[in-house]
Amino acid sequence: MAGLLPREKVQGSRRRDSALGKQGAACPRSTAAETPLQRASMGQELSRAMQRMGMGSEQEYCYDIFWNLMEQPRHTVRASDMPHTMTAEGRALLVDWLVQVHEYLKLADDTLHLAVYLMNAYLKASKVRVATLQLLSITCLFLACKVEESTCPQSSQLCLMAEDTFTPKELFRMERKVLACLRFELHYANPVALLHLIAEVQHMAMYFMELSLMEADAVGVEPARLSMAALRLAQRVLGEGDPAGSQLPQECSPRFHLSSVSELSAVYRVMIQAAMRGSSTPLRATFQKFARPQKLCISISSALGESTYLRHFLGSPAP
Repeated sequence: MAGLLPREKVQGSRRRDSALGKQGAACPRSTAAETPLQRASMGQELSRAMQRMGMGSEQEYCYDIFWNLMEQPRHTVRASDMPHTMTAEGRALLVDWLVQVHEYLKLADDTLHLAVYLMNAYLKASKVRVATLQLLSITCLFLACKVEESTCPQSSQLCLMAEDTFTPKELFRMERKVLACLRFELHYANPVALLHLIAEVQHMAMYFMELSLMEADAVGVEPARLSMAALRLAQRVLGEGDPAGSQLPQECSPRFHLSSVSELSAVYRVMIQAAMRGSSTPLRATFQKFARPQKLCISISSALGESTYLRHFLGSPAP
């Protein structure tokens, strides 16, 4: 299968994009307020995190890598940017199906988040008929695979996953439309990458973060704030069972104060509402995915079910 855009070209485009000037950073890179000691401390923590991830050879670039991940995406999207034809329920149903396809194909977590980001960006910039929404979502997954995966699924396989409601030719045509609309700007400061960098409560935080994909209220949340909220919420939940009151070993607990309590609270609310629904919703792809042993059975964990913080948060103004 010869797709429109070879994976090597997409990755080359991503590398060129990351080398361009930084625009619209979510957390502007300003070192004026940092003391040399603070910068050194952050650098040491990032270096340790990269060692735990098996990225020891990249340690000297850890500070630049971190700030690159903190950038605001080129295509910022808010819930209000969604077209009138796309209801919150319809979008959640579409993402739930995409999660099932992603899980069946055993793709990387980064691929799923990039696919949803591309879909959101295209929905904001172009009119899409309801009948073509499924085609758009699978096309964005196809593009995300070319960026993130070492092996890209066949176009015929993706069409089969949609019960052949469209053909490979239609998929390639939609691919051209998405690339032209987004001007080949596929680089995304993926919250998964940042989460891997600063968290060891990865599975719990990943569960919260993936639940947020279906929530319309989380569409406009910056990747940096999304990953930070997922991390801190996971720390809070897992820390409740610690008699000493500590949430994580000190070296694993990030000291990046990049969002205020009120900013994170709004994201907590979205994630907690989704988590509290659990298996009671018919859209259960993410719940079932994280109930498996490979994901440490996080979605059915007693830490979630017995969490006083989660039960009382929705009725309180602040965490």
